Amino acid sequence: MPEGLFFGYDFFVKKSECFNPEGEKMSLYEAVFVARQDMALTQVEKLAEACSKTVEDLGGKVTKTEHWGLRALAYKINKNRKGYYVLLNIDAPGAAVIELDRTMRINEDVLRHLIVKVDELEAGPSAMMLAKGEKVETKPTSRFAKKDDKFGDKKGYKPKRKTSENDTAGDK
Repeated sequence: MPEGLFFGYDFFVKKSECFNPEGEKMSLYEAVFVARQDMALTQVEKLAEACSKTVEDLGGKVTKTEHWGLRALAYKINKNRKGYYVLLNIDAPGAAVIELDRTMRINEDVLRHLIVKVDELEAGPSAMMLAKGEKVETKPTSRFAKKDDKFGDKKGYKPKRKTSENDTAGDK
């Protein structure tokens, strides 16, 4: 391949065309990828840095990188039950995102990835990071939940139904 060109889907683009010389606002993207569970955390960080370098080489910038850690997958992907999740907030031209998508598809360490164009990037931590740090206190949804109740047993005591003296349904 000639120097100064890179492949994006079915066409060649010059690197000079990726930069926005007019100073116009570039598109904003959120990219999330899932890396294999048997990788070390340092390898996952290097993979995120490689993705950032790909974007920066083509005129974009990565504004935020969040490592969500090792999380369980909803179903097995390539014999993996867990994966390392990483979020990248990207401000880049479309050609840089196409190249990032191509490199993620080629990389065997990336199980799944998703790149979404957004109107604006979140300034603070993402919802996943907020949920990770907070402990949500759950209350039993049923009055018969298995816990200490006013009678002192843990078997889910169910009080008898109150019947009125006029109720004839109880006589049958």
